[in-house]
Amino acid sequence: TEGTLEKYLGKEKITFENANEQDEVGIVRGLAWTSVGGDTLQIEVNVMPGKGNLLMTGQLGDVMKESVQIAISLVKAMFPEKEELFEQNDLHIHVPAGAVPKDGPSAGITLTTALASLVTGKPVHPEIAMTGEVSLRGVVMPIGGLPEKLMAAQRAVVKRVLIPEENTDDLRDVAEEVKQELEMIPVHQVRDV
Repeated sequence: TEGTLEKYLGKEKITFENANEQDEVGIVRGLAWTSVGGDTLQIEVNVMPGKGNLLMTGQLGDVMKESVQIAISLVKAMFPEKEELFEQNDLHIHVPAGAVPKDGPSAGITLTTALASLVTGKPVHPEIAMTGEVSLRGVVMPIGGLPEKLMAAQRAVVKRVLIPEENTDDLRDVAEEVKQELEMIPVHQVRDV
């Protein structure tokens, strides 16, 4: 039974992080594909007094580092009035679970949204997750592993998922029980988000 499960199988070895409980500025949940299925990644950004330096933590690979640079350029272009924020402060971008290497072309929209939340002071609803890479022009590009990512969103008690518009055909590969529990919103441009 559920009550004796730990007694016979031991302590739970794999846990999944649920959606945050409250809106927060600079924190957005992304979706990732892994070799054992989908997972959610919380991306956190913060600023502190400094000289415009960038600090990235959480074992980000080269592709994600490029996504960070594109996200910063997009946010600077979208909010030119916030240029001093970038010039007079240091920016820290963190993807928790630092012992796990992270790479892949699908975090751009999450990084951009977290940065936009930070510079505008607008919190992001905790039951929203997103996936999609972005171009330097702000186009949200298609990704792989959508069924696994959406299962991870459902497991994390996310209610609304923003996906690249070009991935809407991939929804036919997603289990009906997953689609019934999630509101999927296709987006084409960063500004749509």
